[in-house]
Amino acid sequence: MIRSELHSGWTVRAAGGPVPEDIAAETVAATVPGTVHTDLLDAELIPDPYLGENETRLAWFHRAAWLYSTRFEAGPPAADERVDLVFEGLDTVATITLDGDEVGRTANMHRSYRFDVRDRLRGGKAELAVRFDSALEYAEQLQKVIGERPRPYPLPFNAVRKMACSFGWDWGPDLQTAGIWKPVRLERWRTARLASVRPLATLDPDGTGRLTVHVDVEHAGLGADRPVVAEVRVGSHVARIPLRADETSGTTEIAVPDAPVWWPVGYGDQPLAEVRVALWDEAEELDAWAGRVGFRTITVDETPDEIGSPFTFVVNGQPIFVLGLNWIPEDHLLTRLNRETYRAAIERAVEAGANLLRIWGGGIYESDDFYDVCDERGILVWQDFPLACAAYAEEEPLRSEILAEARENVARLTPHPSLALWNGGNENIWGHEDWDWKPALNGLSWGARYYYEDFPALLAELDPTRPYHPGSPSSPGHDPEVIHPNDDRYGTRHEWEAWNRQDYTYHANFLPRFCSEFGWQAPPTWSTLRESLAPEDFDQESPAFLLHQKAAGGNDKLNRGIAHHLPVPVEFQAWHWAAQLNQARATSYAIEHLRGHAPRTMGSILWQLNDCWPVTSWAVVDGAGRRKPAWYALRRSYAPRLLSFRDGGLVAVNDTAAAWRGTVRLRRAGFDGTVLASSEVELDVPARSVRVSALGAELTTPADGTREVLVADADGLRATRLFAEDFDLAYDTDALSADISPAEGGYSITVTATSFVRDVAVLADKIDPSAVVDDMLVDLLAGESHTFHVRSVWTDSGGFLEPGVVCSANTLAAEDLAAEGLADAAED
Repeated sequence: MIRSELHSGWTVRAAGGPVPEDIAAETVAATVPGTVHTDLLDAELIPDPYLGENETRLAWFHRAAWLYSTRFEAGPPAADERVDLVFEGLDTVATITLDGDEVGRTANMHRSYRFDVRDRLRGGKAELAVRFDSALEYAEQLQKVIGERPRPYPLPFNAVRKMACSFGWDWGPDLQTAGIWKPVRLERWRTARLASVRPLATLDPDGTGRLTVHVDVEHAGLGADRPVVAEVRVGSHVARIPLRADETSGTTEIAVPDAPVWWPVGYGDQPLAEVRVALWDEAEELDAWAGRVGFRTITVDETPDEIGSPFTFVVNGQPIFVLGLNWIPEDHLLTRLNRETYRAAIERAVEAGANLLRIWGGGIYESDDFYDVCDERGILVWQDFPLACAAYAEEEPLRSEILAEARENVARLTPHPSLALWNGGNENIWGHEDWDWKPALNGLSWGARYYYEDFPALLAELDPTRPYHPGSPSSPGHDPEVIHPNDDRYGTRHEWEAWNRQDYTYHANFLPRFCSEFGWQAPPTWSTLRESLAPEDFDQESPAFLLHQKAAGGNDKLNRGIAHHLPVPVEFQAWHWAAQLNQARATSYAIEHLRGHAPRTMGSILWQLNDCWPVTSWAVVDGAGRRKPAWYALRRSYAPRLLSFRDGGLVAVNDTAAAWRGTVRLRRAGFDGTVLASSEVELDVPARSVRVSALGAELTTPADGTREVLVADADGLRATRLFAEDFDLAYDTDALSADISPAEGGYSITVTATSFVRDVAVLADKIDPSAVVDDMLVDLLAGESHTFHVRSVWTDSGGFLEPGVVCSANTLAAEDLAAEGLADAAED
C-alpha cells in the first residue's frame, strides 16, 4: 500500500450564490484539510465571524457554492494495481471531478468516501476539483421530496447529514461551513487491502484479557485475486486469519493471560496495549493497521427494582458514579482543532474531577485524537449517534446515509477502551412524545426505526461489547407512551425546567436514576467578552451582546434566576459577576443533590463543558478556553469526597476506594465570628457510598437568619449553609482586605475577612487574559484568611487587587446598596 497525501496546491473560489463581488473575483490559496471560512479568513477577505455582529454579515455563505482545485503528479497504474482517491471527510454536498470527469457526489460530512480512479490516471499531471453546493438548499429541496419533519429551529438541519449545529443552536453560531474538512489522499495497492479492522478487547471474570479482531478485506478485483493472511499481534501474542481469494472477512481471538486492566480515572490505571494487523500475500506485506486497546468490560445495569429501573455504569464489575460533562465541538470551525487543543480541553475536564464526556448528538463523531486522549486519561466516552432534537426521515436517501455513517464510525471506534456507551440520539424520543410532533408528522416516519431496530442490530453485529441506549433521555424497555422518556424513575433524565421556567432549587423535586443533561447559563469570562465585543457592546441589550446570547429569552432567564437569590445589578460588570456566581451556585446545588442520593442516582452529566465560540451559555469553560467560576464550583462538587447540607442534615459523599473516617466540626456562627452553637459528627463512610447525619435544632435554627451561617469542616473540606437569600443577608460589604506578593509562576493573593464573606473569587483574567487562578468561591469566617495563587506573566501586580477583580457575594450587596442610594437620590 502506497499512500500519498493530496494536501498541497489547492485553491478555492466562489462558484455560485450571493457571494460579494470582491470575494467572487478572487481565487485564494486553500488549506486542506480546511474550510472556506478559514481560507477566506487567512486571505483577509472576511471578518472574524466570532467577533461583534460579524456572524450576521456572513449569512450570504449559506447559499454560496465553492470550487476547490489542485493539480498533482501521478504515474499510470500498473496492470495489477488499484488506485483509489480517498476523502476522509467532505463538508457536505460535494461533486468530485478528475480531469473534468465526474468521479462522484456526496452529501454526508460524517463519513468517508473512496473512488476507484485507476482508469482515469494516464500519467503526468492530473487536475482534481471538488465543488461544494449549499447544504441548506440541498436540505430544502430534499424535504420537499421526503416531507418536512419537526425541529426546534427554522433551518432544516434534519434533512442533510451535516453537523446539526452548523445551522446554529441555542449556544452556537449559524455559519454553515463547507470544505475538504478531513485528509484526502491517493492509495495505490495490489492484491488486497484492509478495508476495516475491529479489535474488541474485554476481560474474562478470571482476569484473562480477550482480544477479538475482525478484519474486512477488499480484493483488487483485477482477475488475479489470491489468498491472503491477516497477522494479528498484541504484545508477544500472534494469531493469523487466512482468507481465500473469495473471502472478504475473518475473525480471530487471542487470550492474554494477566492482561493489564484499564480503568476510568479515579478507579485505577489506564494501560494501553499496542495491536498491529498486517495483511500478507506470501512474503509481501500488502497493508497494515496499528492501534491501541485497553482490556476492560463495560455494562449498564438496568435491572428493574422497586423504584423503576436504574442506569448504572459498571466497569470491570465495579459500579461507577458518573461524574460527567456534555461535550460539543470545541470550535465551530472544526478544522482548527488538533491533538493539543483536544488534550487541553479534556485536561480541563479531568482537572474538574470528571470521569466521562458525552459527545452530544448535534455535533460530530469526534476525531481519533479525541478518543486517543480519553483513552490515555481514563475519561469514559458516551457517544451519541448524530441525531438531535428533531424528527429524522427513515426514507431514502437519508436512511442509507445514516446507516452508512453509523457502520463506518462504530467500526472505527471499536479499539478505544474509553468508548463506554452508544446512544441513539439526543431528545428525539422525548421530542416525539412532548413537543407536538405527532400532529405535524401526520404518520410520517420520525426515527424510531433507527433507535429501536437499526442501531441495536448494527451494534450486535459490529460491537456487542458495549451497551446501547436508545436515546437521551429515555426509559429503556418501555413504550414511551406508557412510561414517559423523561420519567425520573427509569433510565436517563434531562432536567431543563429548572433553567427554563423555575429556579435551580427545582432540582430537589426529582430523584433521577441518571441525569444526563442539566445546567445553568452565564456569560463568558471578562477577557473573552473584551476580545469579542466592542466596549460599547458591554450591555445586556446591545445587538452584539444579544447575538452572542442564542437562547430564546436567555437574558430574561438569567435575570430571573439571579433575582431568586441575589440582587440583580444594573451596572454591567457587577451583573456579569452576579450571573457567573449564580451559574456556579446552580452547578453546585444540582450536583450535590444528585451525588447525595446515590445509589438511587448514579450519574450526573452537566450541560456543558465547553463552547465553540464566545457566547453566553451553559459552559463552564468559555469559547477561549478560560474557566468560568462555575468550573471551580464543578471541581469542588466533583471532588472524590464532598460535604453538603440537605434538609437539616449533613451529607458526606465518599467516592474513593477507602473508607472515610474522621470528625466533622460543625458551627453555627454569627457573621462577626461569634460561635452560637457547635457540635461534632464522627464520619465513617464506606468506600463508594453516601451517609446522611441528622443535625440538632441548635445548629439548624438561627436566632437571626440574616446574620448567621452554619459551617461544616472536615479534612480540608467545607460546607456552608445560609439561612436566607443573599438579598436579605446583612453582609458587611467592606469585610475583605487583600495583599499580593510575587510567587513562582505569578503571584500569591492573600485575602483576610473581618466578617463572614461568601464566594470570594479573584477574576484575574480582567487584568491578564492568560492568567489562571488555582481556586475560587471560597467562604471565609471572620478572622480567616485564604491565599489564591495566580499563574501569570503580568508585570504590574497592583491591578489584581482592583475592585471587580477580587470580589465576592458581599460586593454584590454593596452594588445593591449603591443602586438603592441612587434610586433614593433620584426620588429626592
